[in-house]
Amino acid sequence: MIEAEWWEYDSVEEMAEAVAGDVGFIIDSAIDARDASLLALPGGKTPLPIFDKLVAAKRPWKKVTIIPTDERLVAVDHELSNARMLAQRFMRAGARVIPIGGENDDVDAAGNIADARLQDLPWPPDLVWLGMGADGHTASIFAGPDMQKALDAPNARRAVGVRPDPLPAEAPVARVTLTRAALLSARTLIITIQGEEKKELLEQAISDGQSSRLPIGRLLAEAEQPIDIHWAP
Repeated sequence: MIEAEWWEYDSVEEMAEAVAGDVGFIIDSAIDARDASLLALPGGKTPLPIFDKLVAAKRPWKKVTIIPTDERLVAVDHELSNARMLAQRFMRAGARVIPIGGENDDVDAAGNIADARLQDLPWPPDLVWLGMGADGHTASIFAGPDMQKALDAPNARRAVGVRPDPLPAEAPVARVTLTRAALLSARTLIITIQGEEKKELLEQAISDGQSSRLPIGRLLAEAEQPIDIHWAP
């Protein structure tokens, strides 16, 4: 049974304030406990106002390391790069942002490179923050031929290369993604989504659990920690 607590807000602004406060507390607690914090953060548009509020707060950002939960196989300065988006926001505050992708036509090799980079980091992450697409994908775990590769990777494996089929129209490129084991190893797991359709989709995926046809349902079915889900219309 997936243990999920829903937090519903009247506006995106209200959600941004609340989530930025929660994530800030996670960072500060990790720094107090271990003198460092590791965060795995999502791409997409929903997190952007939250990122802006988060980075505006003064804290010892030099002790914070950030990785994307997934990445498109494009150059790190490409407009589709999640690492670029994260770096633009957090590096100016002093945080370290580690790319896990890059241009690479060999998806399996790209996955191996990403995994090797992540193996060098102190694990587990203090936070894995997920979003969800309208098709039920999360990170870059899409329904299709590579879904099981990401879901069933060994516990020691932190990233794999995937090629969504069909490729998403808004970003028609192959990806690397953290594996289910890596995502669910986090000390804290949160999800942020917007809109009634996504709310209904996620509720159904959680209800279906292991039998879900959606990647996010299959992912969360294995979660052992409680999950905070933040939603705004």
